[in-house]
Amino acid sequence: RLLTSKRAPREEPAVPIWYYFPCQRWLAVEEDDGQVARELVPVDEAFVKKDSENDGQSPATLGLEQKAKSTTYTVKVKTGDKKNAGTDANVFIILYGSKDDTGIVSLKASKINKNKFERGKVDEFTVESVDIGDLKKIKIGHDNKGNSTGWFLEWVEIDAPSLGQCLKFPCGRWLDKSEDDGAIERIIFPADLQTVEYIPFVPYEITVYTSDIFGAGTDADVFIVLYGSDGICTQQKSLCLNKREQRMYFERNSVNQFIVELEDVGDIIEKIRIGHKGGGLNSGWHLDRVTIRRLLPNGK
Repeated sequence: RLLTSKRAPREEPAVPIWYYFPCQRWLAVEEDDGQVARELVPVDEAFVKKDSENDGQSPATLGLEQKAKSTTYTVKVKTGDKKNAGTDANVFIILYGSKDDTGIVSLKASKINKNKFERGKVDEFTVESVDIGDLKKIKIGHDNKGNSTGWFLEWVEIDAPSLGQCLKFPCGRWLDKSEDDGAIERIIFPADLQTVEYIPFVPYEITVYTSDIFGAGTDADVFIVLYGSDGICTQQKSLCLNKREQRMYFERNSVNQFIVELEDVGDIIEKIRIGHKGGGLNSGWHLDRVTIRRLLPNGK
């Protein structure tokens, strides 16, 4: 998905376009034709739009409007490969943009390692924020609490899909009261020559309707791929962030909405591929339909 140049800006449509994808079939190894993923094509809304007065009233939709106006950053942090480089202290980061900053964000749960900030390791975190504009600098540091607090930070990498940029913030210094200059927090600027640019991602609102039949719900990892014209498609994206969300969503007769940042496939969605990765006790799923709209940049 990494490209060397950005696509010329496209003129936005006056209103967001809704796409309706009926399914009404099992995605289960032991049901129907045994497939756990299906390609669906859009139809006119009159074929699938029903109970419209209840659409969007699920508790899961709370906060979606705010989420639609926010963006998600993937933050990777490399601890140096030196003696005593790792830290047990609580690490925080602040992202500064051309419009605003994120405020203090605690880096609590690494997506890669159970024990974070260990010597020579890379940890990955998700930071969600309102639009702060182009990334200009970061501040990163720790609270100096714990048994081993000193930390040698090699670099920070921030992938900002909505900007179409992956920026590298080199450090190569101690954040330690007894090493270097004694500072435990540092302001770091991106290395321009290490910045990778690609086509910016855009937010899509994806609403998934699970059928009202016995055993329709699933606890599996549900994914989606969007296909535009000219062979453009998105990466395969899981709709749930973790196993807890997998257990919460896709229950029988439920409506679940997601704001997902994906590669921009353009104004026309020709088809989607939706499915799950199986596994677990309750993986079989009966999908009724999916609706999708590409959100405009201003969040309307």
